[in-house]
Amino acid sequence: MNVLVYSGPGTTTESVKHCLETLRLHLSPYNAVTSISENSLLNDPWMYKTSLLVLPGGADLPFCRALNGDGNRKISQFVKKGGKFIGFCAGGYYSSSRVEFEVGDPKMEVSGSRELGFFPGIAKGCAYKGFMYESHGGAKATKLAVNTNALLNCVPEAYNYYNGGCVFLNASKYSNVEILARYTEPLDVEDEEKAAVIYCKVGKGDVLLTGSHPEFTPLLLSSSDGDRNFQQVIDTLNENDYGRKVFMKECLLKLGLRVNEDVNTSIPKITPIYLLSNLNPTNMTKLMSDLKENLDFVNGNTFEDNHDTFSFHEETEEINSYASDSTNEIEDPHAAVKHIKVFTSRNLPSSKETPYFDMSTYFETLGMLSKYSGKVGDFGSMLGYGEVVSSTNAMLESNPHLLRHLPNGFTLSATTQVAGRGRGGNVWINPKGVMAQSILFKIPSGQNQSSSIVTLQYLCGLALIELILGYGSIEPGNGVGYEDLPVKIKWPNDIFALKPEYFNSLDDKNEFTQTVDGDDEKYAKISGALINSQFLNNQFHLVWGVGVNVSNSAPTTSLNLVLAKLNEIREKNGLSPLPPFKHEVLLAKLMYTIDQFYSVFKHSGIKPFLPLYYKRWFHSSQTVKLDAHGNGQTRTCIIRGITSDYGLLIAEDINNGETLELQPDGNSFDIFKGLVYKKT
Repeated sequence: MNVLVYSGPGTTTESVKHCLETLRLHLSPYNAVTSISENSLLNDPWMYKTSLLVLPGGADLPFCRALNGDGNRKISQFVKKGGKFIGFCAGGYYSSSRVEFEVGDPKMEVSGSRELGFFPGIAKGCAYKGFMYESHGGAKATKLAVNTNALLNCVPEAYNYYNGGCVFLNASKYSNVEILARYTEPLDVEDEEKAAVIYCKVGKGDVLLTGSHPEFTPLLLSSSDGDRNFQQVIDTLNENDYGRKVFMKECLLKLGLRVNEDVNTSIPKITPIYLLSNLNPTNMTKLMSDLKENLDFVNGNTFEDNHDTFSFHEETEEINSYASDSTNEIEDPHAAVKHIKVFTSRNLPSSKETPYFDMSTYFETLGMLSKYSGKVGDFGSMLGYGEVVSSTNAMLESNPHLLRHLPNGFTLSATTQVAGRGRGGNVWINPKGVMAQSILFKIPSGQNQSSSIVTLQYLCGLALIELILGYGSIEPGNGVGYEDLPVKIKWPNDIFALKPEYFNSLDDKNEFTQTVDGDDEKYAKISGALINSQFLNNQFHLVWGVGVNVSNSAPTTSLNLVLAKLNEIREKNGLSPLPPFKHEVLLAKLMYTIDQFYSVFKHSGIKPFLPLYYKRWFHSSQTVKLDAHGNGQTRTCIIRGITSDYGLLIAEDINNGETLELQPDGNSFDIFKGLVYKKT
């Protein structure tokens, strides 16, 4: 599920950054925490896949101008139907029935009723005088007394960053409101209860509103202008940060969210990347020679591309020291230098260097498969691997100077991405147990490239599901038992699996599902992918990025959890258990399968693969409702297939038999919400 932090008019860059950082620490990997723009909040179907919407600090009036009317109606409906909502500081003011901010001050006063009204009373401020917009001048570290009857496992007091926040007047008199924390110091607002943080029950939903900033981490604060008073604020917050994190965690639990129990967890730092071509080391020598000849290196081994700075090291050099182990500061994963250890021999990194990825197993598997086919294929023969990276996709597609020199089939894989990217720019931290990689396809300019660019993602998704079902064999799709796994393709290339609790017999793999996500959401997504392209050197450079849940339990399920249930069923049927999926073997087989499929695809396109694609997908004869003109009038259609040129859904109107070609409207939340069509 998504946790969405509003980043439109009214928010400050600083407040959004603190929200994203803190919520990712507490909620990853159970939720994907990302920002949402004003346009997306107003127009996209974000409500269906979202557990929490957050309105950060900033200014109340721009919120009104952006969200009054349609925006507030969507937010209110989302909450009343069971969604969760947080309003920090300005978001707390805005989400109350009435705002009274610095009443009587002609330069500062903001007052009036507000549409959301999650808190039925008045949000009045400033609780403490001295606030100045876009400044820390009036900031303080305020001590809160925590209501431990409401937050049972919380610390009794917590220090929060404060700057201009409100008091929720007479909060205890409202039946749907519970005070979670109170200000402890004398206020500049008259109110005996001193409510600083409150919980509100709104319909079926849960709302947290704050006057302080429990989401602000001192690690992102600095007194760069030498302000001693603000430095004292930072020092106080640092000294008491454990209590803040516990308080924030307990507030999220109060909303009913699943959180990380360890509040001292931190986003891991970027580690070195190991680059090698073990089956043909001369390819690595050629690549490095090409890079040195064509790129502007500084100090012999470092060059700066559009997005990242790369520093290359010889295989004999010790580079683990370049991996930061400091927990005293937050690292920008994109700004961090990417240190790359290059292997030009057949040597491999030690298990100490790559403890979560066995290079020997990967290349032995790829080599065995290559002998079967009679050649070493392009895909995966040159591999880059990092234990912790920013984003495998971003490091390729956002660095065109490097990208243009990498060979077709180059693969970059990682155990953990701290800025992984999904459809629509969604960002997340993936947990250990996810197989994450990006693969480069170079397609020469020519008459067939348009359809190849569009339908390549279908081919890759099909290759992935075939290697899963064929894991126990060299032949794709025939896996000596693995073919009984209940996995399916959701158009265009996501992979879904039947959740273990619904998987009870070998026949379940053939279950027909009426809905695009599986009946009653019995199916869970275990793999997502995206593809991006750019034109360089008269070639299209396509980067297909994919993540596969191999052995992780969150946020949904994984291949090995579903396989464990299959083994229980096999045991009841007198069959031996199947070995679990291994990251290295799965990746090697993915490379081999893509290589085999692509050798046909580049000449014949997706058409030869469509019968197999239809065998593996959810959607044959499913119904889908279309909003014909965006006015709520729907037409019901039956899905019949996809077009072989651009992969559009072919659907038939059940009322008049008209054939339509469907494509997504570009929203980043649900590809089946907001389908648009053309008549054929």
